[in-house]
Amino acid sequence: MILIVDDKPENLFSLKTILERHSFKVDTALSGEEALKKVLRQTYSLIILDVQMPDMDGFEVAEALVGSSRSKQTPILFLSAVNTDKKFITKGFDSGAVDYITKPVDPDILILRVRTFYRLYEQSAALNDAHQQLKAAHTELHLTLNSIPQIAFTATPDGQLDFVNQFWYQYSTSPISFPDTPENEPSLEEIWQAALTKGNFYEQKVRIRKLTNQAYRFHLFRVTPVKENNTLIKWTGVFVDIHDQHEINELLEEKIKERTKELVEANKSLEESNADLQQFASIASHDLKEPLRKIHLFGSLMKEQLADKDKIEKYLSKILYASDRMNRLVNDVLSFSRLSEIDRFVHTDLNQIAQEVLVDLELMIQEKEAQIHLDPLPHIEAIPGLIRQVFQNMISNALKFAKEDQTPVLHIHCQQVSTLQADSPESNNGAFYRLVFSDNGIGFEEKYTQRIFSLFQRLNAQSQYEGTGIGLSIAKKIVEKHHGLITAHSQPGEGANFIVVLPATQQQ
Repeated sequence: MILIVDDKPENLFSLKTILERHSFKVDTALSGEEALKKVLRQTYSLIILDVQMPDMDGFEVAEALVGSSRSKQTPILFLSAVNTDKKFITKGFDSGAVDYITKPVDPDILILRVRTFYRLYEQSAALNDAHQQLKAAHTELHLTLNSIPQIAFTATPDGQLDFVNQFWYQYSTSPISFPDTPENEPSLEEIWQAALTKGNFYEQKVRIRKLTNQAYRFHLFRVTPVKENNTLIKWTGVFVDIHDQHEINELLEEKIKERTKELVEANKSLEESNADLQQFASIASHDLKEPLRKIHLFGSLMKEQLADKDKIEKYLSKILYASDRMNRLVNDVLSFSRLSEIDRFVHTDLNQIAQEVLVDLELMIQEKEAQIHLDPLPHIEAIPGLIRQVFQNMISNALKFAKEDQTPVLHIHCQQVSTLQADSPESNNGAFYRLVFSDNGIGFEEKYTQRIFSLFQRLNAQSQYEGTGIGLSIAKKIVEKHHGLITAHSQPGEGANFIVVLPATQQQ
């Protein structure tokens, strides 16, 4: 609506008629006082103001209108038939007018100017409304970001921070600087530039430093672009604290790894036990029954030949040998089966173990006139009773498989090595010890190396060399229980080297 202010009714009538003819809504006032009262009740798009009026002239009314917050944006158009001098026109503009027209007025020129100022006012009002709505939206957004219990911020389309909420200052002292990340991890400025370059929703797990305790906490950094009509107008970002959840997840993952490792080891142990059991079952039917068959056979023959004392003595010798072999087999099988039991590793002196074994085998060593050369041996974490059995099997084998025409010689060497390998290089700080039992016995072909460590496996005739075929299997299982390895190198007639590698300490 347009307000026309003039103290002459005829002027009001003519101007109102011209404007209404061009579809403008018009209101009128006969004085400056009446105009000011109407402005307080009604908003106008344009005020056409006469300069020469009694009581309050147009300049005074214009100054009052411009000084009022309600009408200061309303354009004022001065009309004057008397004050046409340049100084009055200048005063009109100084009073706040947007234009100054002298009478008589050309109706077409008046309508053009009125339409222009009317359109400008409407556009200005629309822009002001949009600005107020945007301001309200920003205020609402800031209130919302301040209410969430996480770090939040907004930024301009080019990435400049323009708002941070209250939680921001727990991690940064400046509203324009991102929180610090660890030195060996990308900075938030680099991550922020990556998000800006992508131009879409961005998410990354980061660690940022809290100012109160200088501790780094895990957060989920999320950036979202705000677009209007497919045009980017703002960025919003949040840091979601996931530190506690991250630690719980890591703890669960560690527990799962530990449990999985335990299950794998248990499954491996079960598979090995099953394999040993299957191997034992397939062989026991022959090896364990063979002495029984002989006892039964020669017992029957004795019954039939009671009159022949020579034959009875021969048969009794075979029965005694078979029963003795049966006894050794049963003892070895029991020893092998007990290796699955849980024993405690203790600090063990291998020198003492070796000397005890040599004392036990003293008669056999003297009988064969064997020479035993023993290097100084280390102290390791071991199960003494089981390691003693390894030494006993290794030394007794060297004596058992000696050449008939040659004095048995056994060297027990010891070297500290760096890795769990038979050919590992020597190392003064190595975590393992390599024991080499070198003899000058009958030896064997290396293609049978794996076979000699299997249950009940023999490379020589039972009649020529005593044994049950379990000794090396027991030694292998004991060494593996100590998390070590055992192998052998040999050639027929050139002796054998049995290599045992054991860790110095056992990992709990």
